[in-house]
Amino acid sequence: MRTASLYWSRVGILALLWGSTFLWIRLALDGLQPAQVTVVRCALGAVVLVALCFARGLRLPRSAGTWRHIVVAAFFCNALPFTLLSLGQQSVDSGLAGVLSATTPLWSLLIGLAVGTERPGPFRLGGLLLGFGGTLLIFAPWQHGRALGWGALAVLGASLSYAIAFGYMRRHLVGRGTPTLSLSAAQLIAATGLTALALPAGGSPPAHPGATPLIAAAVLGVFATGVTFHLTYRIIASEGATDAATVGYLLPVVSILLGALVLGEPVGPRTLAGMAVVLAGVALTRLRKAPAPAGAR
Repeated sequence: MRTASLYWSRVGILALLWGSTFLWIRLALDGLQPAQVTVVRCALGAVVLVALCFARGLRLPRSAGTWRHIVVAAFFCNALPFTLLSLGQQSVDSGLAGVLSATTPLWSLLIGLAVGTERPGPFRLGGLLLGFGGTLLIFAPWQHGRALGWGALAVLGASLSYAIAFGYMRRHLVGRGTPTLSLSAAQLIAATGLTALALPAGGSPPAHPGATPLIAAAVLGVFATGVTFHLTYRIIASEGATDAATVGYLLPVVSILLGALVLGEPVGPRTLAGMAVVLAGVALTRLRKAPAPAGAR
């Protein structure tokens, strides 16, 4: 019971922080370039996690082999998807970005099936498909009446990149003796260096970006990147890559709730029904087949 409650508390906090990412990115882009937003969020997240490492008496990894895997994971889990999201949200609204980001669990499942690391049972598979159906019901992309442009493709690419990274992190980094806090801090340090390489191509910073974009970038870096990324690592280590990706189905739910509570956006019956379907799908992924009796063959 304690393990289940710990899992759901982590998932709830992660979904709340991760689901607010689209809001902070949109606000930060009002005064900063996409490359600048990406570097700032990686750098601030790294500062937070490194400070937590020193506060707990932990050290960053020292093995050259571990750092090679960290750099690869930083590219697919941080540098590439962060950049694609910032670029994509220049032309994609939060709703469509949310439903496209919710494809991460399906990408993760497909990759796991392809490489043989996933053998989902009927409950888990049904929950994943049900959760994806719920996200489609929430945002009803068929009502937009337009084809997916380059911005939407960028968001889809970010979702695929996350799925690749989760599997890679599970296979090469977690469970090898290094604390997850040290791994997450080191990975954001590597991501900061990788994203800084793209700064010259991102254009010069505005002379007066304004207070709102700067505050949004700070919240994005500290909470929606630093804290969120560490929680993601913990769930990958304890539950697996697909379970960590399943949190993606909750992102649209969080975005809608934040819009209704903070911005006063209307929530219709279809949206409520879609939220219920998403939550049911996520709960279904947590069901496990009952063990056979001891005397059964």
